[in-house]
Amino acid sequence: MVLPYTVHRDAVTESTAGSSCAHRTATADLFIHNISPLQTFPPKLVLLDFGDMDSMPEAEILDCYGCLDILIFNSSMKVKAPAQSLSLEVDKLLMDNNYFGPVTLAKGVLPSMISRRSGHLLLVHSIQGRLTVPFGTTYAASKHAVQAAFDCPRAEVEEDGISVSTVNESGVQAHLLSLKISSVISSPCLLAAVLYTTKPLGVSPDEAATEIVKTLNNKRKEVVIAPSLPKVAIYARSFFPNMFFLVMAAGVKHAAPSEKI
Repeated sequence: MVLPYTVHRDAVTESTAGSSCAHRTATADLFIHNISPLQTFPPKLVLLDFGDMDSMPEAEILDCYGCLDILIFNSSMKVKAPAQSLSLEVDKLLMDNNYFGPVTLAKGVLPSMISRRSGHLLLVHSIQGRLTVPFGTTYAASKHAVQAAFDCPRAEVEEDGISVSTVNESGVQAHLLSLKISSVISSPCLLAAVLYTTKPLGVSPDEAATEIVKTLNNKRKEVVIAPSLPKVAIYARSFFPNMFFLVMAAGVKHAAPSEKI
């Protein structure tokens, strides 16, 4: 799968070895001394294939303007199915796109940011990096993995002037989670009827974009973009796990089995 990234940035000096790095440094110096900070630059498109870890174009990304100030990771692949129906090939595909790809790219650009003592990595992904729901075994596993992969180096690179942020969202517009209350009204668990309602549990694109910009401006480390109910679910999973498991089980009690994917 080929995923596009549009990279916007202001350029600053990067001091690294090698001719290509020297070229990037010279380009950055030119921008610093000759370009107004109010001037904008046309976007450049770099194609990434997260299915091919050996073809990460971090050098091409850095060559666009000489350096990289902010990198936002917002690609994702999702498969919804019972755990036993997923093939190993699908498991690997999801892990490549949701975990190995973003982590490999982050590792590729970090040395440049560290050498300049400036940069911001922002991971935008699902709330399932914080909790799990039925029929999302590999998807949730990949989101938990990438969440940890950005949480761990946050402290490691903070003294180098690098910010690392994670934004967990419960769904944006077309990807909202919405189930009819009638499907669980007969459940003996009242909480299930409350959780699985027709009210969308996601956020609008405008709300998500506003929170992402705030996260970048304020260098917030961790943000959850979601209505109240999904946020409550995160706390319930931590402090009342048995109740959380009961609600999840009630929501899938009558689910039909799926064929192997």
